Amino acid sequence: RTRCPYFYDTHQACNKRQPGSGCAAIGGFSKQLAVVGVSDACIATHPSDMAVAMRVLDAQVETLRPDGSKRVIPIADFHKLPGNTPHIETELQRGELITAVTLPAPIGGTHIYRKVRDRASYAFALVSVAAVLQKDGKGRVAIGGVAHKPWRMESADALLPRGSKAVADALFADAKPTEHNAYKLPLVERTLAATLAQART
Repeated sequence: RTRCPYFYDTHQACNKRQPGSGCAAIGGFSKQLAVVGVSDACIATHPSDMAVAMRVLDAQVETLRPDGSKRVIPIADFHKLPGNTPHIETELQRGELITAVTLPAPIGGTHIYRKVRDRASYAFALVSVAAVLQKDGKGRVAIGGVAHKPWRMESADALLPRGSKAVADALFADAKPTEHNAYKLPLVERTLAATLAQART
């Protein structure tokens, strides 16, 4: 679940913990919180590293419902943006269990995961980049630490041959950073640039 400090501090208003109570993070200290995909109800981030990697690989989540029926949810649709219901974080229904996560056939290329954090261990990402990059400069990227879900836009993937700035500009065209977390926007661009450079070596 989110590592938003306001979620864990029960003395603070949190729509994720208590729907309708407000979001103390908005107007509070938000260094580690979301810059894109936010709402007036929540600016929490999704903390997972693995989910970001699964998003760039187009994983699928297999589930079992209480009535015994099964379904497959694309990872792109599995995590939800906060909207007016930040307490609903995934597409899972009550009683539905994840039974497997499957990956499509390998697509080749160079696979890289780069994580930027405050300290070397036991720290969640300030930003992260998961990338699959081909020799011709094409590929796909997903970003962590910036939204309520792993952040990927296929339209931004198409801009990879033009470099990190073009991709970052597309990914964050609708960003709404705060004064405390606006640093994440140039940090993503620099991290993506380093990832692209690594893939070329």
